[in-house]
Amino acid sequence: MTTTLTRTPFADAWFRDLWTPRAVTPADQRPVPAADVYRDGEDLVARLDLPGVDPAEDVTVEVEGRRLVVRGERKDQRDAEAEGRRISEVRFGAFRRVVTLPKAVDGDAVTASYDAGVLTVTVAGVFAGTTPQRIEVTTAA
Repeated sequence: MTTTLTRTPFADAWFRDLWTPRAVTPADQRPVPAADVYRDGEDLVARLDLPGVDPAEDVTVEVEGRRLVVRGERKDQRDAEAEGRRISEVRFGAFRRVVTLPKAVDGDAVTASYDAGVLTVTVAGVFAGTTPQRIEVTTAA
């Protein structure tokens, strides 16, 4: 029995990319924290993963009209001399995350707390008076 290996341009490029360092562009360097944004009754809740960030020093939560803006910086605390070769999927540097609100709110309606690496921002009453209206979908005859 004979086994034949067929090389394809896609497979060659994929394998080569595993071992070839990539050029890093400024857009790739900007970390964006993972977020879970959802409606809880009349409130909007945004939970952002920010492990290793000091919320008192490195995080700012602001309301700008109809936008909730969370910005900050994840600082690199590693010892530069002890680095050597390593694989790191953690991105350091300034970040910014924007959530569009259904209507403008007062800053007093916003609360933020940080626990176990997760920043939870609650915008109270932002969905008050906005009940979803169901639209009937019709089919062509």
